[in-house]
Amino acid sequence: MNSLIKLELARALRNRKFLFFSVIYPSVLFLIIAGNADGTTKVPGSALTLPTYMMVSMASFGALTAVLMGNSERIAKEREGGWVRQLRLTTLPGRGYVLAKTASAAVVSLPSIVIVFAVAAAVKDVRLDAWQWLALTGAIWAGSLVFAALGVAIGYLASGDAVRPITMITYFGLSMLGGLWMPTTTFPGWLQDIAKWLPTHAYAALGQAIEQSRAPHVQDLVVLVVSFALFAGGAAWLYRKDTLKA
Repeated sequence: MNSLIKLELARALRNRKFLFFSVIYPSVLFLIIAGNADGTTKVPGSALTLPTYMMVSMASFGALTAVLMGNSERIAKEREGGWVRQLRLTTLPGRGYVLAKTASAAVVSLPSIVIVFAVAAAVKDVRLDAWQWLALTGAIWAGSLVFAALGVAIGYLASGDAVRPITMITYFGLSMLGGLWMPTTTFPGWLQDIAKWLPTHAYAALGQAIEQSRAPHVQDLVVLVVSFALFAGGAAWLYRKDTLKA
């Protein structure tokens, strides 16, 4: 399995387009959205400043990009190309293939988180305690596993031709409605009610709680745990179904 993880990492690092969108693009978006805002510009309905709020949102967005986009399309194409079928002839267990995909995506997601933090600190003068930086990095990195599981599920659900539009709709829908591109406090009331039940909203809320030195809301934790259970369970079921068809 270690060899497969190294192979997946090498493939991801050679894909310059993927690296741009997962590592550099979130930082660029952060600078565009934060604009001329400084440490006194508050987010409506929040105690956080706009740069601090968007720093967590864009770090979460970068991790989401790496694990969701990185998994779904490659798995679907490898299924159709026969690569997954070939791996089933080896001693590698099915869970090892899924774990290798998730691990490689998680490794690529870490730089996107760190770069957003570095840009926010250097350009927008975001200042936090050392424990908050460490806790933010760990929480956003660990939380990305929810969307890694979703990426695996989509990869086994969709065909090679359909996987990209399905992934893009899911990706942009969760990002926008979950408040990663703009604060949900600017949404209409009915849309805010929907957003608070989305895993992306709960994902960013974990980081925002750390920035405010408070415990996360129970509802956010429940949404993430339930989402992970649904996505991982769906991925496992789809994998077994795909195995039976092979």
